[in-house]
Amino acid sequence: MTPYGLDARAWQESWDRQQEAYLPDREHRFAALLDAAEAVAGDRPPRLLDLAGGTGSISLRALARRPDAEVTVLDLDPVLLTLAEASLAGRATVVTADLNQTDWARALPHRDYDAVLTATALHWLDGPRLTALYRELRDVLRPGGVFVNADHMPDDALPTLTTRLAERAQAGRHARHRAGSALSWADWWAQAAADPVLGPLVEKRQQIYPTGHSPEWNPPAAWHLDALRAAGFAEVGVLWRGGADAAVAAVR
Repeated sequence: MTPYGLDARAWQESWDRQQEAYLPDREHRFAALLDAAEAVAGDRPPRLLDLAGGTGSISLRALARRPDAEVTVLDLDPVLLTLAEASLAGRATVVTADLNQTDWARALPHRDYDAVLTATALHWLDGPRLTALYRELRDVLRPGGVFVNADHMPDDALPTLTTRLAERAQAGRHARHRAGSALSWADWWAQAAADPVLGPLVEKRQQIYPTGHSPEWNPPAAWHLDALRAAGFAEVGVLWRGGADAAVAAVR
């Protein structure tokens, strides 16, 4: 149920604009993820796990494509999960779990997902934990299911060009912030803290992340591919690339 006084649609729009300033091709990567999920599900309604799903951005787009999809959103952030629950309005199962804990999958209602999808989220995990998580994710997919992770994954074969692309993207982001066309990450959270409904949840979030998230860790796509192969996936490769970002896919 939507908390009284919370305009979830407005907050979702604000979140999308903030994210698009960092990821101008955000919709393209979402489309690549959802195409992969539909490809493995075939004509059946897909069963999807939106991993570290935040406000449910992937889930909302999945349900717009396939209203009959069976969707689970998993995250730890109380602010973003409140927005997800309000926006999805009962069309998805929303669960709270910490991916830094090895028992996170106990919160899931299923263990046979067609697809596990995540975008710009797992960079908060360090190398050893992400390596272990890749093994754990294989176990929540059905045989033939697919895992896709889209994030900042530089191409180590193009270090100079990748750096220049990242600098260009950063300049564009700063221009949007200066023009006021989108809030920065810090400003979005400041707005949330000032909101009478979300403010107490921001305080709860600060208790969960007292020093903020861990520093971002962004290895090249090749690192992810090696880790996914070591996790036992049958097929592994780059599904999508945009500048210094990529989506890696792994089929069980």
